[in-house]
Amino acid sequence: MMGREHIGRAAGFNPPNRFEEIKVELPPADIAQYFDIPAPEARIATKFYVDDTKSILAKNDSPDVGFTYSLNPYRGCEHGCIYCYARPSHEYLGFSSGLDFETKILVKRNAAELLRTALLEKSWIAQTVHLSGDTDCYQPVERALHLTRDCLRVFLELSHPVSIITKNALIHRDLDILEELASLNLVHVIISVTTLDQDLARTMEPRTSPPQKRLETVETLASRGIPVSVNVAPVIPGLNDVEIPSILKAASDRGAHGAGYLIVRLPFAVKDLFVDWLERELPEKSLKIQSRIRSVRGGKLTESEFGIRMSGTGKIAETIQQLFSSSCDRYGLNKQRVELRKDLFVRNRDQLRLF
Repeated sequence: MMGREHIGRAAGFNPPNRFEEIKVELPPADIAQYFDIPAPEARIATKFYVDDTKSILAKNDSPDVGFTYSLNPYRGCEHGCIYCYARPSHEYLGFSSGLDFETKILVKRNAAELLRTALLEKSWIAQTVHLSGDTDCYQPVERALHLTRDCLRVFLELSHPVSIITKNALIHRDLDILEELASLNLVHVIISVTTLDQDLARTMEPRTSPPQKRLETVETLASRGIPVSVNVAPVIPGLNDVEIPSILKAASDRGAHGAGYLIVRLPFAVKDLFVDWLERELPEKSLKIQSRIRSVRGGKLTESEFGIRMSGTGKIAETIQQLFSSSCDRYGLNKQRVELRKDLFVRNRDQLRLF
C-alpha cells in the first residue's frame, strides 16, 4: 500500500538550498511548541508569486537536447514529479528543490508580451522555441491564467515554429490554435507518458493527468492533424523500463508518429528526494531500483556529463536502448522526422500591417 507524507505532494521534505548558508531545520523538542510545524499528513497549499522578469527566452547550450531556446511561463511546477531534473533550478530563487518547487510557483504575467518583443528583435533568427524546459507549461494554474495560450497566439500571429511538451490534458483547451499552427506546419506536440500504472503515476507525479487521459490526448491531437509524439521519460531502471513496449504500442495505436526516451536524471538534491520517495512509497523495491540506476550511472545515482547524462552507460542502458528501438520499429514509430517551417516567420511590424 503506497503511503503519502504530504497529501497531494510527491516530495516529502525541503532539502537544504545548496546556495544558502542558513539552513531550515526542525526546532529542538523543548521549544517546538513555539513553532508552527505542519503535520506530515497536512495538505500544503500552493502559493503563487509574480515574476517580473524582463526576458522570456532561455538559451540552452547543451548538445543533448534538440532545441536552443525554451520558454518557461512559470518557475516551479505544481505537477510535483518526484524525479524532475528541474527541481534544483528553484534554489537559484532562494527556495528548496523539495516541497517549495511544487508549492511555490512564480508566474510570468507578461510572458506573451515579452515573447513578441523577443521574436521581433532584428537579431532574432527563426527557429523552433520549446515550451517548456524547466516547467510544464500546462500545469494546473494555466487553466486560470492562460499564459501558455497567450504565447501560442503570438507564435501563430508571427507564423513562428513552436514545440510543446506536457503531461497535462489541459492542452485540449488550445486545440483551436494548435490546429491553425499545424495547418502551417508550425507545431509539434510531445506528450510524456512515464507509466501506464495509474496508482504509480498518482504518487510519482501526483498532479499530472492520469496516463489514460494522456493517451486520449495523443489520440485527439492526431485526429486533428497535429503532429504528436510520446516521450517515455524518465525511464527508471527497475521500475518502469519494462513498460516501454506497452507505452509505445498504446501511443502508436492512438496515432502518435514518433517517440523518444530519457534515462532518469537525479541532480543535486533530487537524488535525496527520490530515494526518500522510494523508501516511503516502494520500500520493497527501493534497493533494487537504486542499484539499477547506479548501474547506468557508473556506480552513482546521477551523471552530468554531456553525451551520456540522457542515455546512461553499461549493459542495462544498452538493453533499454535496444528495447526502445525494437519497440519503435515494431509499432511504426519514428519513420519520419518532423521538420517545422521557419520561412513563414513575419519579421517586422511593417509586414504585420500587410496581413
